[in-house]
Amino acid sequence: MKIKFKLNGKNVEYDVQEYKRALDFLRDDMRMTSVKEGCGEGECGACTIILNGKNVNSCMVLAVELDGQEVWTLEGLNEKGETYIQESYVEKGAIQCGFCTPGFIMSTKVLLDNNPNPSDEDIKNGLEGNLCRCTGYTKIIEAVKLAATKRGDNNEI
Repeated sequence: MKIKFKLNGKNVEYDVQEYKRALDFLRDDMRMTSVKEGCGEGECGACTIILNGKNVNSCMVLAVELDGQEVWTLEGLNEKGETYIQESYVEKGAIQCGFCTPGFIMSTKVLLDNNPNPSDEDIKNGLEGNLCRCTGYTKIIEAVKLAATKRGDNNEI
């Protein structure tokens, strides 16, 4: 089935298999390697993308469902020069093995787009679909707070 959608600000037209997951399509066909499979069940958040302004587990979405939608991955934020979240995670030491980091960054992006000055509770709620086995969450919360101070008004997608 042919789908048309916007990926990281660019129009894409592609033939996809009817039952292919968005995770596999984005990673394998579109080469968006920041989209990772952790659990494949929508529990860990390693495959988080931004779909029409919301953080979504791409393992729970079929590629055909992307038709007519707007999708952002970490690669798109990087291409756009929007790296304040990544920088904040590094500065606060919120990265250990790094496997979960792209998903956390995408969820942080959505959180800060909707709430530029989140409380600790807001941050916990905004990141609740993302799991990390290495860092604990204290440094991640600190990184989100730092990113909120670095965020410019022109960073909304």
